Amino acid sequence: MVESFEKIPVHIFATPQEGSIFAAGEIAKLIQQKQSMGQNCVLGLATGSTPISLYRELVRMHKEEGLSFQNVISFNLDEYYPLEREAVQSYWSFMHQYLFKHIDIKPENIHIPDGKWKKEDIKKHCEELEKTIESVGGIDLQILGIGNNGHIGFNEPGSSIYSKTRLVNLENSTRIANVKDFQNISRVPRLAITAGISTIMHAKKIILLAWGMKSSIVAKSVEGDVTEQVPASLLQTHPDCIFVIDEQAATELTRNKSPWLTGEIEWSPIIIRKAVIHMALKTGKPILMLTNKDYNDYSLGDLLAEKGDSYEINLQVYYMLRDSITGWPGGKPNAIIPGHPERCEIQPKRVLIFSPHPDDDIISMGGTFMRLHDQGHEVHIAYQTSGNIAVTDEFVTRFLDFAVGFEELSGIDNRISSAILEKASSFLEDKKPNQVDTDQIRQIKGLIRRCEAKATCRYVGLKAKQIHFQNLPFYETGTIQKKPMGEEDVQITMALLRELKPHQVFCAGDLADPHGTHKVCLDIIFESFKRIKAAGDEWVKDCWVWLYKGAWQEWDISEIEMAIPMSPDQVMKKRNGIFIHQSQKDMVPFQGDDSREFWQRAEERNSNTADLYAKLGLTKFAAMEAFVRWHF
Repeated sequence: MVESFEKIPVHIFATPQEGSIFAAGEIAKLIQQKQSMGQNCVLGLATGSTPISLYRELVRMHKEEGLSFQNVISFNLDEYYPLEREAVQSYWSFMHQYLFKHIDIKPENIHIPDGKWKKEDIKKHCEELEKTIESVGGIDLQILGIGNNGHIGFNEPGSSIYSKTRLVNLENSTRIANVKDFQNISRVPRLAITAGISTIMHAKKIILLAWGMKSSIVAKSVEGDVTEQVPASLLQTHPDCIFVIDEQAATELTRNKSPWLTGEIEWSPIIIRKAVIHMALKTGKPILMLTNKDYNDYSLGDLLAEKGDSYEINLQVYYMLRDSITGWPGGKPNAIIPGHPERCEIQPKRVLIFSPHPDDDIISMGGTFMRLHDQGHEVHIAYQTSGNIAVTDEFVTRFLDFAVGFEELSGIDNRISSAILEKASSFLEDKKPNQVDTDQIRQIKGLIRRCEAKATCRYVGLKAKQIHFQNLPFYETGTIQKKPMGEEDVQITMALLRELKPHQVFCAGDLADPHGTHKVCLDIIFESFKRIKAAGDEWVKDCWVWLYKGAWQEWDISEIEMAIPMSPDQVMKKRNGIFIHQSQKDMVPFQGDDSREFWQRAEERNSNTADLYAKLGLTKFAAMEAFVRWHF
């Protein structure tokens, strides 16, 4: 624990699942302690994607370990307004789907704000909720998530520390972050009912959960100043509050981002590289221009004392960066290059690129994808999921209309396709928000994305036998929420790996995907390699795995182990490849909290990586794609 920087106790776990198990254990201990005393346990509960794994663990403990919720009284933080309780997006539906219908809590002990109260009655109902909480002795344990802007509950920046349960306006950033539940921004309510900051702060104990892309706001909340502009920072004043986070959400904490500031550390090459790059970017100097004074000014005097003159350290880090840059992602044939990120011995390589959705390959590593093929490697693409949920309804009728017209032009009886078009049009016309598509429509949407993926592969130069559509079962729920990784997913992936026996594998290490699909896809690959290695397959000894980032973020430059430069022409060629995915252009149904199109995100990210290398004193390229090796 770095007390001088973290003003709230922070517990870091390797995965959200491990963090959730810890938090569930804390809840269970409190429930059982209260049961032994013959008392009720009053829980404040949160919603959203963050606590889902927590609720799954509580359900497991109820079913497998006999944890009873008979003495539990629950109060939920918030609810959208206006919204019917029966709506699939309501937090009433959410709580029953993930927790309440699976445990033995008494229905009369469940309290959730009602999104269908009349507006003129909301103030009265909010006051009644506050009185009910007070009448049961207050909240014993409050579970919180955190928004990217620091909101807790729906208390947006600027919410008063004295605020109580009330109706609030939602910031546009919050609405965009929640658009995944509503398909498009126009359907996300602009108002919500939320417990106030004061209501939350009166809880006897608070556990805030944060996973994944929350690292920046977590650091501000636990290390920054206490301010109503970052509502979660107000928790620094609570007497019994802890943050439970995963490793990704901890990356911006000082102990991880700048560990040399926290006290004595072991100066490994990785830490040296990180510290010097951090200092160079802060000073605005190329690495080879850093001086002893810079090291002392930026708290790196200990590094100087241990390693000697700044110039030697600068050279060490400069060479690390220089050696990460290569135009030969599969290794250069007939060459011996010390420090090259990939092996040059095996030529050509059999390469397998895993793409979670049918466009992640071209978006995330399109330049590398094309270069591997052009340099003579045998490149295979495995599209892990159908991606059908990310196709708008308009594309279904557009392509069915084309199919009907094509059959008519070709003199083919189009009565069947016409009937399918009429049936689909009728369904889509009456489709309710978040209503699950019919199996046939989902198959059509999957076909649209499959055709786009095939066209992209043809554009690069691949043959049909090099394209593999896995259609992993975990994805095929028809809803935004997916199933956890299953045995069939792993078996499908192991079978492909054993069939191809690749020398090089690329997969998405991007855990920032707002729906979690990338994370599940990565877990499936990791589990598959773990089993194959344990089984003693010989080919796996010659297989290297490289991780790329997806459409939402890039590797920190201090982490990058292989950087593939791109010329302006290659950037344009990659853009044209992305454009082939027409169903994902202009109006992407689920794009997270970033309004840019995927091609824009990719180009700006790749350009920024190249700019960072140039600022550090390396050659200036138009763009760069970056990779980190995974060792298994």
